[in-house]
Amino acid sequence: MVKIAPSILSADFVNLERDIRRVSSADWLHVDVMDGMFVPNITIGVPVVKSIRKCTDMFLDVHLMIDKPVRYIEAFAKAGADLLSVHLEADGPSGIAAALRAMEDCGVKKAVALRPITSPRAVLPYLEQLDMVLVMTVEPGFGGQSFMADQLDTIRQVRSLIRQYNPACRLEVDGGINPETARRVVAAGADTLVAGSAVYGAADPALAIAALRG
Repeated sequence: MVKIAPSILSADFVNLERDIRRVSSADWLHVDVMDGMFVPNITIGVPVVKSIRKCTDMFLDVHLMIDKPVRYIEAFAKAGADLLSVHLEADGPSGIAAALRAMEDCGVKKAVALRPITSPRAVLPYLEQLDMVLVMTVEPGFGGQSFMADQLDTIRQVRSLIRQYNPACRLEVDGGINPETARRVVAAGADTLVAGSAVYGAADPALAIAALRG
């Protein structure tokens, strides 16, 4: 079954608890953490994730768009993250491996994320131990960007690798997701969809979530 993970990057941060409740019909809650170094934007950190955990029982899918993420794995796990995604481009192979070990030690689900410029095969050294791969269909750093259709081939290639090496691994797609692009990425192999503007920009987020499910 396809899971829907609304991104709070598009929520009203003055009314964040209200906006989390507005998407309670979704499966997961996607939390974008940006540090102003790996990406140019700065969003939220550990204290906000800790506050979110206190106001919802939803599965917290925390996307770390931060440099050398191993430094913060334990802190975000203790704050209440259920799954952590780290970008392969954010550190060297030894640093990514250390981040995944830290996730294992902290008991959170493990994921790696790919920017559009990154080869699908970059996941191979880690794939057998992952719970999820996140394919970005926009450049990370800002919400509201247009879907990059050329990443459909990346999704297909990652799905093929997952079938071969770790069939239990989920494949999440983030960037420009709406009802039309959702159908395309699911057809390419995605099973988990992140959507910000398409959900929070709708008059009725629950109807928008249902539309993404198809």
